[in-house]
Amino acid sequence: MELTLIRSLMDLDFYKEHNGHKCPDKLFSKDVRKIKGSLDQAMSKYGRSIKPEELEALFLTSNPTLTTAQKAQFSSLFTEMRKHDVMQHDVANDVLSKLFQQTLGEEIANIGFDFVNGQGTSLDPLRRILDNYSDDFTPSLKVDWLDMDMDNLLEMAELESRWKFNIPTVARHVSGINAGHLVEIGARPNTGKSSFHASIIAGPGGFVEQGASVVVLCNEEAQHRVGNRYITTSTGWPLGEVKANRDAALRLYMPTRKSVRIKDSTGEDMSYVESVCKTYKPDILVLDMGDKFVDKNGKFAREDQALKDCAIRARQVAKEYNTAVLYMSQLSAEAEGKILLNMSMMEGSRTGKAAEADLMLLIAGNPAVEGEEEMNNQRHITVAKNKLTGWHGIIHCEIDPETGRYTS
Repeated sequence: MELTLIRSLMDLDFYKEHNGHKCPDKLFSKDVRKIKGSLDQAMSKYGRSIKPEELEALFLTSNPTLTTAQKAQFSSLFTEMRKHDVMQHDVANDVLSKLFQQTLGEEIANIGFDFVNGQGTSLDPLRRILDNYSDDFTPSLKVDWLDMDMDNLLEMAELESRWKFNIPTVARHVSGINAGHLVEIGARPNTGKSSFHASIIAGPGGFVEQGASVVVLCNEEAQHRVGNRYITTSTGWPLGEVKANRDAALRLYMPTRKSVRIKDSTGEDMSYVESVCKTYKPDILVLDMGDKFVDKNGKFAREDQALKDCAIRARQVAKEYNTAVLYMSQLSAEAEGKILLNMSMMEGSRTGKAAEADLMLLIAGNPAVEGEEEMNNQRHITVAKNKLTGWHGIIHCEIDPETGRYTS
């Protein structure tokens, strides 16, 4: 390989790009190092590419004291060198990077051994190495850059909304979500958080009808109650009617039955969530409630740091396992009775958790009015963060309390 490097260095462009600290003489054996010295002199004097025959003639005339045996030995090296082609620049970068790192590593290791053996008295040798080589260190890095072709970028943008919302008032402003997205959904207790994910997943035109596979990990409500919500949203009937019309309800419910998995995950953390995603590879992952999957062994100074870490892990799961994560969360008491909500109202969180979201939907009901016997069914969805389409504002819709379906 060292002869291939010498052959490549005879090319002026290659020499200018790679010679010097990037290609130190220490990379070469004793005899080849002498040939490299003649090449350096020729490049300095002539400033052009050098042919193997020219380099051999220059080397022999510059070393008149060589014995016959030594001349034969070097002639053999030059003959072998002529058989090699100039390295392509990408390969040369990789080869020289590896060799350079090995050589530099050996120098640093030798200094380290001196200190281990009690012979090192100063850090100056290490400092000189850093000064000499810091600008010439070439990392072994290959970046897979984004294809900036316009059609490619437009196609990727179209895929951003693969799973489309089935609530028309929502879809007008946020058409849908896709793999890798983290969607944080917050509301006060008894507002309809679980019904919301059941409705957009199992309701008419929801993610199930669009072909999505879904995993729901619940750690607040009992799993069978969450499951019942999926029955009512997929059939459009209250549970009483479902029981009275079991066969008809089963036909309506069957697509959900085949596409949705629900598991009580009380006491589990994000490591468990990651294992589930890796094993079952869902298109949509629902964490109900997301904050309760916080790392039990984590040492955090404040609650908001723990929630930030949980959201970061959820984001990583979404990207690594190609799934869209619906991260359900409570809103703090500050949001009680309010319609206009903001991300600071997320329970126990500061900026950290909100910073991870691609989309944040905050759900509010109408404030209770004294004298009203029934809760108002209107719901107001604040789009508090939207990296998908950029639209922010309030979307108005209604919830059917008996079926859990959200409608415009």
